[in-house]
Amino acid sequence: MRSHTLPIRRLLLALATGVGAALAAYRVIAADPTPVVPLSAPTSSQFSPQFLVVAGGGAPSYNEIALENNVLYFRRTLTVLGLAETEADVFFANGDSGEATVRYLNVLGLERFRPPRIPHLTGAATYENVSQWFDQAVDVPACQRFFYFTGHGLYNRQNPDNNALILWEEDLMDVQDLATHLDALPPEQPFVTMMAQCFSGSFANLIYEGGDPSQPVALQSRCGFFATVASRPSVGCTPAVNEADYQDYSSSFFAGLSGIDRVGQPVASADYDQNGIISYSEAHAFAKVDEETSDWPISTLEAWLQRQATLQDVSRILAVPLADWAAVAEPQRRYVIEVLANRLGYDLAKAYTGQGRLSQENSVQEAYRVRLEMELMNVGMTQKIQTRGSEDQRRVLLQISQCETSSAGQG
Repeated sequence: MRSHTLPIRRLLLALATGVGAALAAYRVIAADPTPVVPLSAPTSSQFSPQFLVVAGGGAPSYNEIALENNVLYFRRTLTVLGLAETEADVFFANGDSGEATVRYLNVLGLERFRPPRIPHLTGAATYENVSQWFDQAVDVPACQRFFYFTGHGLYNRQNPDNNALILWEEDLMDVQDLATHLDALPPEQPFVTMMAQCFSGSFANLIYEGGDPSQPVALQSRCGFFATVASRPSVGCTPAVNEADYQDYSSSFFAGLSGIDRVGQPVASADYDQNGIISYSEAHAFAKVDEETSDWPISTLEAWLQRQATLQDVSRILAVPLADWAAVAEPQRRYVIEVLANRLGYDLAKAYTGQGRLSQENSVQEAYRVRLEMELMNVGMTQKIQTRGSEDQRRVLLQISQCETSSAGQG
C-alpha cells in the first residue's frame, strides 16, 4: 500500500528548509498526547478596525465577475457583523473609470464585458493606490487592520516564499514588498489578511520581518488565512454569474464568519468553542470542511507550525489514533478532524497512517485527505511546542494564535 504521509511530506518540503531525507529512514516515535492549551485573543481596543479590499484581475481578459461578486459579498458580511459597508476601502480593477473590464458569461454562455458595478469604490487596484493606503495607515489609529485580497496570484519559481499579487495593469506586489509596508505600521496594531488567489499560502511569510523566513518573526501581531498553499493554484475565478454555483474559499470563509452564505441563507454556526464570538480561525475551520474543492487551505500559524516539523514529527504524529488528537485539540481543530475523517470513511480509533485511500479518489477527496493530514500536524506540533518547545517558539505560538483567534472589531 502506498504511504499516506507523502502529501504532507511534499507540503513540508515546500514549507520547511533542510528536509530532504526519506521519511522511511526514521522510526515511528510513540506519542503521548496531552491537551493543547486554548489560546484566546487579546481584548479589544478603543479604536475601530480598518478594512481594505483589493480585488480584480490584472487585465479585462481575467477580471472575472466572481471577483466583483466577492467584494459585494464581503460588504454584505460587514453588515451582518454590525459594521457599515462603507467602512471598507475598496480598490477594484480599473476603478470607476467607466471602462468595460468585468468579464462575464451572458445567458447564452457568450463572453461579454461591462464596467464594474461596485458602489463607493475607493479607486483602481493599482500598485500606487495599494502602497499609498498602507503608507497612510501609519497615521490612522485602528484596533486591527484587515486586508482582503480576491484576485490572481503569480508563482515565483525562483523563490516560492515570495509569490506575488497581480494588481491592475499587471503590476505585482510580492510578499516581501507588502511586508515592508507592514514593518512601518505601529507594532501594537494587529494585521489580519484573508487571501483567495492562487499560490496565496506564500503570504503566510508576512509574519516575518521583511516577509523573509530567514528573519525573526515581527513584533507586530500578523496573521492570515489563505485558500491554498504556496505551491498550488486555487479555484473560484469564474465568469459565471450565478453565485449559488460558487464553490471557493472566500464563499466558505465569510459564510463561516457571518453565519450567512453568499445567497443569503443561514449556515451552521462556526462558534465551535461556544463563546458567542466567531473568530477568524473558526471561519477558517468552517471553510476547510465546507469548501468542496481541490484547495488546501492554510493559515500563518499552520504554515509556521509545519515549518517547525521534522520528518520524525510527521511520522510520530500520523501514527497516533485520530481520536487521540481530536480529544486534545482546540474545538475548531477537533471539528475539522472529526468531520473530514467521517467524510473519508476513516476510523477515528486508528492512526492516519495505514488507513486506505478511497477507490478512484477524486480531487476533492484528495484535498480532504491532505487537509486532514495538515490538521493532525497542526495539533501535534502545537502540543509539541507547548510542552517541549523553546521560550521563543512558545512566544511566537502565542502571538500568532492570539491574532488568528481574534475577530472583526477585536484587537
